[in-house]
Amino acid sequence: MREIWRLDDGVTRSVSPENFSGTKGAGGMASEGTGAAAARELGRGWKVSPSIHLAEGDTATLADVEGPGVVQHIWLTTDRGSLRRLVLRMYWDGEAHPSVEVPLGDFFCNGWSDELALVNSEPIVVAPAGGLNSYWQMPFRGHARITLENVSGHDVPVYYQVTYTQRELPERTGYLHAFWRRSNPLGHPAVHTIVDGVRGRGRYVGTYLAIEPGDAGWWGEGELKFYLDGDDEFPTLCGTGTEDYFGGAWNFDLNGRYLPYSTAYLGLHQVLPRDRIYRPEQRFGMYRWHTPDPIYFERDLRVTVQALGWQSGGRYRPLNRADIATTALWYQAEPHALRDPLPTEHLATTRLAVPPSAGGLGARVRSLLRLNR
Repeated sequence: MREIWRLDDGVTRSVSPENFSGTKGAGGMASEGTGAAAARELGRGWKVSPSIHLAEGDTATLADVEGPGVVQHIWLTTDRGSLRRLVLRMYWDGEAHPSVEVPLGDFFCNGWSDELALVNSEPIVVAPAGGLNSYWQMPFRGHARITLENVSGHDVPVYYQVTYTQRELPERTGYLHAFWRRSNPLGHPAVHTIVDGVRGRGRYVGTYLAIEPGDAGWWGEGELKFYLDGDDEFPTLCGTGTEDYFGGAWNFDLNGRYLPYSTAYLGLHQVLPRDRIYRPEQRFGMYRWHTPDPIYFERDLRVTVQALGWQSGGRYRPLNRADIATTALWYQAEPHALRDPLPTEHLATTRLAVPPSAGGLGARVRSLLRLNR
């Protein structure tokens, strides 16, 4: 267990509604909060402030702490139907722009809100009834700030706890980054860019993909491609198919059924609905963590995935009507390349009339739509 017996220097701190600052010896001191009425006969120290009330349109600061240190665990639960309309952001060392900016549900491998998808992996665990857990290690030198914005259209409760260790960091420390992108419809060509514009030195560590194929039949022939350090038309790393990248095989089809699985490093953990196969309206969620096999880059990184099915004559079919959303995770040295902010005003939009061939801002907006399906 990673030599947990080793007595290293460091102290453990925790931020929650019972101790907003994480100050030593300051937990459970609240005299008012969401649990005050229930604790009225018991007084301070008896679960007076277990959660926060996050109003529509507001942004809550979940953690605002000084370093150096490492965020080791985040636990959070809230309204399960709003997971994709809450935006999680993380800022390292006082930067004005977030290194992590992802819908909460997608960060926890739950982009589809039809039903909660359980995850049993090393860095992400989603427990029954909606307990969201992250064990991604998140180092910071000077400062860490984690926020949650509510654009769901209604107020939500948020219970959370952020546990971190104050400790010195090695000279070569990478910071966690996460980027979300959606293509709906995918359009022409049938290639979804998972991430691009990454500049600097780092290692790619994870992919979450949510897809609705939009056409009947098998949908996962597309290859994932990693363009490293100046690659142009052709990548250095090229997989053999979508299900292969996520650890599966042969269309995820076992005797005419999809069988979901969730393991330490990869999984097809969500199939909606489960009692059908090869239907255009089905929705799938899958993840691949590269923690045992990180993908190193020295100068730049771009990652794409094709959306391919089959048509007559043994030919591939580009799935131009597919709805694809991905979250990419990587560590790199700061500062990171700036990106356009996630347009939260479109998070609850069902569809925007943008031609599939549109580029520039139109392509950017089209990739971020229909989050409330």
